Amino acid sequence: MKIEQIYTGCLAEAAYYIESNGEAAIIDPLREVDPYLKKAQKDGAKIKYIFETHFHADFVSGHIDLSEKSGAPIVYGPTAQTNFDAHIAIDGEEFKIGALTIKVLHTPGHTPESTTFLLLDENAKPYCIFSGDTLFIGDVGRPDLAQKGDLTIEDMAGTLYDSLHNKILTLPDEVLVYPAHGAGSACGKNMSKETFDTLGHQKEVNYALKATSKEQFIKEVTDGILPPPQYFAKNAAINKNGYESVDQVYQKGLKPLAAQEFEELVNHTGAVILDTRDPQVFAKGFIPSSVNIGLNGQFAPWVGALITDLTQPIVLVGEADKAQEAITRLARVGYDATIGYLEGGIEAWRAAGKDLDTISSITAAEFEAIVNKNPDVNALDVRKPGEYEAEHLENTLTRPLDYINEWTTEINPEKTYYIHCAGGYRSMIAASILKARGVENVIDIAGGYGALKDTGLQRTDFACPSKAMKATV
Repeated sequence: MKIEQIYTGCLAEAAYYIESNGEAAIIDPLREVDPYLKKAQKDGAKIKYIFETHFHADFVSGHIDLSEKSGAPIVYGPTAQTNFDAHIAIDGEEFKIGALTIKVLHTPGHTPESTTFLLLDENAKPYCIFSGDTLFIGDVGRPDLAQKGDLTIEDMAGTLYDSLHNKILTLPDEVLVYPAHGAGSACGKNMSKETFDTLGHQKEVNYALKATSKEQFIKEVTDGILPPPQYFAKNAAINKNGYESVDQVYQKGLKPLAAQEFEELVNHTGAVILDTRDPQVFAKGFIPSSVNIGLNGQFAPWVGALITDLTQPIVLVGEADKAQEAITRLARVGYDATIGYLEGGIEAWRAAGKDLDTISSITAAEFEAIVNKNPDVNALDVRKPGEYEAEHLENTLTRPLDYINEWTTEINPEKTYYIHCAGGYRSMIAASILKARGVENVIDIAGGYGALKDTGLQRTDFACPSKAMKATV
């Protein structure tokens, strides 16, 4: 028996490869499917089933491509409806993988079709569950993504409670829990950095599982949920309705463009210039109107949160050998419209004599000196609301990056804005977007709040009514 968790940190997503006696199954595959095919080939195994725990909202699954390339059927749980061929399992249905058995446990609540797959070992003993977004390590799935008709978020949370208590918590404590996501995913609010655990330990430490009543569970699970990123509903629809092959996406996107060709294509198509370099490298010189979202961070989720049109043409600027990686990550969240990349990177643009723009970046100590001279500076904290509420500088406004498309209307392009996040990744995204939208005087605070905490600037752990105005969302 082989069970391999294939964890993709930049997406906080876990897919699973299971093999026994020459037969294999894949659970919740990512968009690019060759790694799964190669694993099976290496093991001399045939992929027999592709299991989907639900219609994922935060990434586009590779189920369709994998099914076409392997011949394996796609299996969803009860109530799922697809626009492609799939086996819709019934509750309690069992599937054989070599000497192993996978049993369907319908566990609605996160979504109506959400399903947990229970793996029984060679002795028919419960060994682990692949819980999708029903049960995470430290959390449970958010219940606000798939409300229909008269169903409320509280109704879905109540259904989730029933699923957990009737289907999952009745299993032996030693059963391993393998979820679809970990810390960093927007599918929950309190996920652990650990990517698996025993069910028994989760009963002891998971706040949602410790709720003493259904009413308490509903209150705690629904309290403090931020609105989902705008791309969630779009990705769920793609997973339900189908998509073009990732091979076609590569064919469109892996087109090297000389500087002049790049410029003409942008002018003709209105493509977004997406610069994937590290923030401080980007700040020193970039193509005007570029948006910086670095590959060395949560690149795909931030693209999904900030670029509202999945069909928006995109051209890439970055390191020469990273174009395919960027296209792959974009495709994982449904952005299939990459139409090329700048051959030779920013140096080729510079060599062609094209204009470059810059963003000023100052140290935390330099910002402290500025504030000491003028306490009324316009300073924007672009961290999430919960981060800001936990602790922040008194003279900063909370303007979460997640909602920049809503609050940029408040920005006066004639003023100067100092921007920080936790470490510098998100602040440069915000600064680049504001710069692209005509706000010339944006200054990044390098090192973010991590560096600012070491200054003498006054901090507070509660929202200041006069300055800490939350963005309207």
